[in-house]
Amino acid sequence: MKIKAILTGATGMVGEGVLHECLLHDEVEEVLVVGRRSCNMTHLKLKEIVHADLYDLSVIEGQLKGYNACFFCLGTTSVGKKEPEYSKITYELAMSFGKTLSRQNPEMTFCYISGVGTDSTEKGRLMWARVKGKTENDLLKLPFKRVYHFRPGIIKPTKGLKNTLGFYKYSGWLIPVIKLLAPKSVCTLKDLGLAMIHAAGKGYEKNILEVSDINALAKKSPL
Repeated sequence: MKIKAILTGATGMVGEGVLHECLLHDEVEEVLVVGRRSCNMTHLKLKEIVHADLYDLSVIEGQLKGYNACFFCLGTTSVGKKEPEYSKITYELAMSFGKTLSRQNPEMTFCYISGVGTDSTEKGRLMWARVKGKTENDLLKLPFKRVYHFRPGIIKPTKGLKNTLGFYKYSGWLIPVIKLLAPKSVCTLKDLGLAMIHAAGKGYEKNILEVSDINALAKKSPL
């Protein structure tokens, strides 16, 4: 069965990169991008819904039915944010999508972009890690076919994409050095996208995928 995916975060670096891999991949039949702003792309596989309030999907809920994968790539930095604000953007958005999509598509595989160092106990000192941990834990409780959490560390961007973060634009030369010193901390954006596609197509033995899992799954056949 071909993959029909809903994707969020297409105007960010990770979402754009995952979308890029989806549009190139033979096993992906269709991608529906949902976001507050247009991703300004056209492709035969691509559909788009621009929706201002992502916390309330009731108006567009009927258009989200009939998909078997979600690549949830929305995210924000915790820098400068207090816990209530960061939790609203991180936890509440993911759960809003998760609850809606699990009602419409119970056979869906939900793939969530988390982050290395996420705190599954929800009790650690780092605010962002606790919030991410709670988000991971509560998404796993939703009635999806499968849920996977991807925890990338340093991501090598895909050349030619427009939403590459400034850090990677100006400090990309450091990535080979980091990979040499800490090979399990670096993956490419291409491999992250491929790993998500392969998880949706074939599954994986773990719910939480660290960098080494992402790199390994990217090399596997998707179906």
